[in-house]
Amino acid sequence: MSTYATTSYTLAAMVAAFVLSSWRFKSPELSMVVTALVGAVVAGLGFPAHLFVEGTFTFLDLAFIFITACVFMNAYSEVGAMNALVRALVVRLHRRKWLLLMVLALLMLVPGALTGAGVVSVLVVGGLVAAVLRLMGLAEDRVTAFVFMLGILSAVAPPINVWAMLMAAGANMPYVGFDLVLLVPVFIVTAVTVVYLGWGAVPQSKDAILAGLPPLSPKMTWWRAAVPLVVLVALALAAKYAAFSLPTLGFPLIFIICAVATVLIDPVGRPARRWLEVVNQTVEQVFPLVATMVSVGVLVNILAATGVRGLMAISFVALPIIGIYATSLLVCPLAQGSLGFGSAVILGTPLIFVFNAVGANVTVVAAAFSMLFALGDCLPPSRIVGRTAIETVGYKGSYGSFLKATAVPWLAMGLVALGMLMFPGRMAFLVRY
Repeated sequence: MSTYATTSYTLAAMVAAFVLSSWRFKSPELSMVVTALVGAVVAGLGFPAHLFVEGTFTFLDLAFIFITACVFMNAYSEVGAMNALVRALVVRLHRRKWLLLMVLALLMLVPGALTGAGVVSVLVVGGLVAAVLRLMGLAEDRVTAFVFMLGILSAVAPPINVWAMLMAAGANMPYVGFDLVLLVPVFIVTAVTVVYLGWGAVPQSKDAILAGLPPLSPKMTWWRAAVPLVVLVALALAAKYAAFSLPTLGFPLIFIICAVATVLIDPVGRPARRWLEVVNQTVEQVFPLVATMVSVGVLVNILAATGVRGLMAISFVALPIIGIYATSLLVCPLAQGSLGFGSAVILGTPLIFVFNAVGANVTVVAAAFSMLFALGDCLPPSRIVGRTAIETVGYKGSYGSFLKATAVPWLAMGLVALGMLMFPGRMAFLVRY
């Protein structure tokens, strides 16, 4: 039997295994591990324990970023700093509805942009923002759609875009130059989301809005809330613009330093036991994300060892570009719903090679595909951000009504991404190294 035939049979067996295990386990992570095991057996590798172990460490650096960033954001929320920021925004901007909505949207972008996970934005800020939005006159379905859309946009926003990171790693390209080419489309879609979902809302009085928020510690001043963010921005800028003058810190250490700064400005002076509880809760919170990174690493390793990854890459390279344009708005979100971040490696990386072969700016292309993949976080079977947004807001309507409320900004985000994909050369001016 030829190598091509063997690899094709292995691919078919892995697809069947993934479909069946997704139906049986309802878990993308377990499904990917089972798929990797089936692929290894069909390809004649038996049970290659060393490949499975190596795969678990493939994206260990991203897992550390997830954990440390979420520890920082949860610590920041624990001391009441996030609540203080929201209340300050309401006090200063309650008479300017559109400006307040826009600033709340930008606030929701921060946690996901720093961690690469939209779920973190929804969990850390979503509840507070939802309380304000209700009192500003938004219907429940629109509140949920607002929290969801800003959640996925936060995951796309720089500096940490996991889809782009994974595609860059798979295509052996540096993860640099993504800041503006991600930030500009994210701001455009954010503005569309705010205008569409906030249209017609009639806000209540400032006192009514503040009464609906959690109480604020009298010792939590604006400068306390600003210190950890100033430390974060300073270290991030120093790492970028003084890289040859300072030791390399890396995002995990930067987030740990910011978490320590947050503990130091705690107005209540919480005991060490409470902070240990925060860390434990954070690990439980990000465990699904870390499990996704581990299972994706295992699957990618087996795909490479069996030759299936090469077969998929060759098959994608042979696709006509017009076919990619026509199907990406459907295929990419569905792949994200099924594979999670694995979609960026399994589907995104070969597509990077396709566009590189025709001379397109692959930084713009990777940014566009990251937006398309993010759209799938409301689709089954995983529905990670969509499900989390519904639970955080407490939405009681049907999932279909939630999707209906999300449809217009969702489609706007998809069209912006398609525009970037079809005309990457015109967006190349946003790529800054």
